[in-house]
Amino acid sequence: MQIRNAPGGRLQDMLNGRSGEWHRILEARYWLRDFILAVLTALILVFFFYQPVLVEGSSMMPQLQDNERVFVNRVIYRLEPIHRGDIIVFRYPLDPSKSFIKRVIGLPGDWVGMTDGHVYVNGKFLEENYVPPGYLGHDTRSPVHVPPDHYYVLGDHRDFSNDSRVWGTVDQKYIYGEAAFVYWPLSNIGSLH
Repeated sequence: MQIRNAPGGRLQDMLNGRSGEWHRILEARYWLRDFILAVLTALILVFFFYQPVLVEGSSMMPQLQDNERVFVNRVIYRLEPIHRGDIIVFRYPLDPSKSFIKRVIGLPGDWVGMTDGHVYVNGKFLEENYVPPGYLGHDTRSPVHVPPDHYYVLGDHRDFSNDSRVWGTVDQKYIYGEAAFVYWPLSNIGSLH
């Protein structure tokens, strides 16, 4: 038995309806596949290039608050040098099982001193726009030399920071990344550059 249907007839309409339905299903599957690939790519980038860390304490206020979460760029210092002013994450030199987050003040070869809370690098006043006047403290320190492959670091909230003034410089081998981006809480989300 043979079925004939005129163009635009009922059978053709049924086939066109199914074709449109299949097209929508395939389109949804492609969209879902692309979404899953995008999420996996993002996760790979985060886990291999960035590391989430929790800020504990007030030593980096006002730039970083207690209990903020930040992404640390773990590859940047393989591609470029550490700069004065960078916020770095490193293993604490006196107990490498702990991590600290501080700002780089002195580079290898620098002389770093303080007078009434103000920092001097190589005898010149260091302009620190990131430290409000009330956070400078009143510390005075004789200049210290930063050895090769070491960095002098300070917290931005100077009266509440355990830093190079207490335990010395940080060997570059302990530095594992630069704090790059606050991701939690959402009200503080943004770049640290």
